[in-house]
Amino acid sequence: MLAALSAAGIGVLLGIVIIVALGLDLVGLFGNWIILGAMALVYFFSGFTMLGWVSLLIMLCLAIVGEVLETAFAGYGASKFGGSRGSIVAALVGCLVGAVAGTPLIPIPLVGTLVGACLGAFGGAALYEYIQMEKSHSEALWTGLGAALGKIGGLFAKLFCGLLMLLVAALGYYYGF
Repeated sequence: MLAALSAAGIGVLLGIVIIVALGLDLVGLFGNWIILGAMALVYFFSGFTMLGWVSLLIMLCLAIVGEVLETAFAGYGASKFGGSRGSIVAALVGCLVGAVAGTPLIPIPLVGTLVGACLGAFGGAALYEYIQMEKSHSEALWTGLGAALGKIGGLFAKLFCGLLMLLVAALGYYYGF
């Protein structure tokens, strides 16, 4: 009875951790790495029986892919909306600066980070195109919009990778890989 309650408690805790981790993915933070860490702990504390190392390796690859996609999408969005190579870099830098600046400026947990990252991608790409490439206001703003939309797309791509990680964990548990 106690073991069943303990297992149920661990399951509930694991579920909460996964929900929080997926929420962190949506704001550009390290949710997939939390999922990977949680699954590694499950693997270790189950005596290496609930999951296999192959599952963990696949989840590690998916976490890396999620990070790459999140980063690349903002630049891709800027380029698809007419931005130059410099605006791609500016969008990526803007994402980082905006996320750091947005966190304390908008005191709603995680919202400031997300809004800051999107505005930073927009601002970085738009300012680069306007100042450095000497494009018109409307062209520069269009490129900034592409960068912001790309950032949002990247966040959803990262979330999708997190969901795939959970699918791999479930299949690894069921099929023993």
